[in-house]
Amino acid sequence: MTIAQRLTELGLVLPPPPRIPPGVVLPFGWVRVCDGRAFISGHGPTEADGSFAMPLGKVGLDVTREQAYRAARLTGLAILGSLHRELGSLDRIRYWGRVFGMVASAPGFQEMPAVINGFSDLIIEVFGHERGQHARSAVGVAELPFNIPVEIEAEVLLD
Repeated sequence: MTIAQRLTELGLVLPPPPRIPPGVVLPFGWVRVCDGRAFISGHGPTEADGSFAMPLGKVGLDVTREQAYRAARLTGLAILGSLHRELGSLDRIRYWGRVFGMVASAPGFQEMPAVINGFSDLIIEVFGHERGQHARSAVGVAELPFNIPVEIEAEVLLD
């Protein structure tokens, strides 16, 4: 089964590129392919139309852990969308290497790994354990761009 077939089977749709606010310039690419690897820039959670997913804000204050888990899952779909646009096919991904998850955390919130599990669970669900398992960090940060609750960057190895 191809990754595209697996996404369809799971009822998942890859979003278009993120809709960045007017006047914002991002002088980098979402994905950089080099020497059999794809380096994925930090992505945030987007809806099916490319808009930022709600709610925005800090996890543990404005956003619940469950909402942040969903945000991490949506961030995974955004990353898969960028990879698909750059690679032409997600089947080119041999396996996931490393993932760095950032959670905009209110003081005292310490459940960042549970939040980033939304991303990890999605990737393993789509790619299977062998290809989808990855090394990972999940950290809390004071602020993220555009007030998003989750930002994730990653690296994959390609065929």
